Amino acid sequence: MIVTRRSALMIAAGAAVAATARPSILRAASPFEQPPLPYGEDALAPQISARTVGLHYGKHHKAYFDKLNQLAPGTPYADMELREVVVAAKKDGEDKIFNQAGQAWNHVFYWEQFKGGPAKPAGAFAEAIERDFNGEKGLFDAFAKEADNVFGTGWVWLVADDGKLALKGYQDAGNPLPDGLTPLVGIDLWEHAYYLDYENRKAEHIAAVLSERVNWQAAGERMGS
Repeated sequence: MIVTRRSALMIAAGAAVAATARPSILRAASPFEQPPLPYGEDALAPQISARTVGLHYGKHHKAYFDKLNQLAPGTPYADMELREVVVAAKKDGEDKIFNQAGQAWNHVFYWEQFKGGPAKPAGAFAEAIERDFNGEKGLFDAFAKEADNVFGTGWVWLVADDGKLALKGYQDAGNPLPDGLTPLVGIDLWEHAYYLDYENRKAEHIAAVLSERVNWQAAGERMGS
């Protein structure tokens, strides 16, 4: 076969189309990607063991992204950012989408809040904790109490609302985004978050994570964002 200049150009153009088509096909099939864990699996020990992190991140968190990528294609949510899916699906009453997107987003936030921790609250954020919870101990006690108010699985979130701090308990995949609140710290109450390390001692797990793992300086920065 004799390759002329015209045929060579046509071959090159076809290759370029194929190269650009491949990513779009992959994106349509799997638009939501689980971010890498921001530290090693053993970085949160002993409060959260490497085994718990491996199963929690590698199995449970991954499964939420996998399921969302099965449900989203062909829906209006396929081209949204994950945060937008959480808000829109809740508003639309699309529970199947919301549950997977909510848990996917919740866990991205969950892992990120431990990066650089532990670190104490500072500045206006520390003042807000003193004002709204009578200090750090009052905040931790309020976390434990709110966790007891969540029946079964769910989350407890420290949120900012018009400059004030509050705790909000949500069942299952719930989070503050659909309520227009700013999440600052989120504690996972699902058993996969703590049972291997603490068995049924959920309150002990919550206290350890709050005091020894959360980066409270970063939480204060989220309050101002």
